[in-house]
Amino acid sequence: MENEKNISIKKVALIKASRYRNSILFSIGHDIKTPSEISKEVNIRINHVSKVLKELKTENLVKCLNEEKTKGRLYELTDEGEEILNFLKSNLKKNRFILK
Repeated sequence: MENEKNISIKKVALIKASRYRNSILFSIGHDIKTPSEISKEVNIRINHVSKVLKELKTENLVKCLNEEKTKGRLYELTDEGEEILNFLKSNLKKNRFILK
């Protein structure tokens, strides 16, 4: 099921169903980050960050820019990941009064 912007409702639901996935997607945002940076920013243990990044990569929402590295890997959102992030951000703004 897709909306008019071709946003995958299934993937939006996947992100919204997990605080970890949601936090990590928002943490990366429009930046490039290491798992350690994400871990410190969102206060989630590094092993959980790595597991979630693997899930998000499988869903084509993030990509690793330097797969050959074992330490210091860099992650950024894919185009689809950015679309999902922008959709979630605009949804938050629309429903801000509910969140307060």
